Amino acid sequence: MSQTSPEPGPETGAPLPLAGVRVADLSRVLAGPYATMLLADMGAEVVKVEQPGRGDDTRSWGPPYAEPTEEHRAEHSPGEAAYFLSVNRNKRSLAVDLKDPEGLAAVQDLCATSDVVIQNFRPGVIDRLGLGYEEISKRNPAVVYCSVSGFGPEHEPSTRPGFDIVVQAESGLMATTGPADGPASKVGVALTDVLTGLNAAVGILGALMRARVTGRGENISVSLINSTLSSLVNLTQQALVTGSEPARVGNAHTTIVPYQAFPTKDAEVVIAAGNDALYQRLCAAIDRPDLGADPRYATNPQRVAHRGELVSELSRTLQERPAEHWMTVLVEAGVPAGRVRGVLDALRTADARGDDVLRTVEHPTAGPLEQVRAGFRMEGTPTPMTAPPLLGQHSAQILAELGLAPDRIEALLKSGAAQQTDVR
Repeated sequence: MSQTSPEPGPETGAPLPLAGVRVADLSRVLAGPYATMLLADMGAEVVKVEQPGRGDDTRSWGPPYAEPTEEHRAEHSPGEAAYFLSVNRNKRSLAVDLKDPEGLAAVQDLCATSDVVIQNFRPGVIDRLGLGYEEISKRNPAVVYCSVSGFGPEHEPSTRPGFDIVVQAESGLMATTGPADGPASKVGVALTDVLTGLNAAVGILGALMRARVTGRGENISVSLINSTLSSLVNLTQQALVTGSEPARVGNAHTTIVPYQAFPTKDAEVVIAAGNDALYQRLCAAIDRPDLGADPRYATNPQRVAHRGELVSELSRTLQERPAEHWMTVLVEAGVPAGRVRGVLDALRTADARGDDVLRTVEHPTAGPLEQVRAGFRMEGTPTPMTAPPLLGQHSAQILAELGLAPDRIEALLKSGAAQQTDVR
């Protein structure tokens, strides 16, 4: 449905996988914007609809901010929130007030001429605006429509708000995270939102494939609770098989030993001996053949049964030397192992080792801005990278594309029903 011509992939000239696909992004915060960023990374044209003067909630979720350059310091202080920057690259921003009849009509037209619509409004609100699936699909039967919520439309009460920490608690994720003898802990990132964004992107891509063949669209619902429950994989099946709650084991594993963090002389390392052969390699590498020959530890079920004794012996040996020594020894022996790194250290290390995980884009007000590329890589079509937009950076352009006359666009901007932020 998009009028945008297919964009070539950088360096290769090959069309990007989703070139020509238009996405109307009515979502905000994390799950929806993460999904649409993944689609944009594959070449989709994503139009992010935001409220004038405010924008996506995450624009104000700071500090920290990417500070503006000296040229833009006065007009854009304190800068762009790091949270917003993390999930909104490769998009255009349309800032329009949905309470204004003409602004709302423009967004209705945007949705009706888009291949994909994604939203996370409270139940009922989107329908009252004439932007629900029923209304949009009447005008565009092939539309792929995705609604994101905390607990899903069938959950009672359907209006229950779902923030990440609430869903981490309700899903069992929090109960399985943290030290064995300590309280339940949330994961350090809003993982339920990220998982939901991934599920939304997968569902959208599948429905798009069918829509291109049959002309039949789809109404997709994705929730934080279902995304998280399905992500617990072996833990949910373990609970169902045993009829009991999985134990909280901290940095260890419920069913594999050794598979956890260990202290060394100066730092922690993680060792993941996921089978008997790897366990034998581990014992040889750390010069503990006695542990390899001990019948108590011959198989993984036996190691699980004698977890305490084995972990104690391994810890005693590993604490004799620094982490760098053990990492060299273990990697050479083919034993899965890693240092426990901070986030910045992890990024710099991955990039230095050739992962190309960091890309620099030129932001309109912050100047050169480092960003983390998508988790997938397509050899023939490298991911494009344009900076996350300023609020309303593309409003006039998009409204013109939707057919509004210049005088009507000017009137919307003058009344405050739309916002245009120009880039110098």
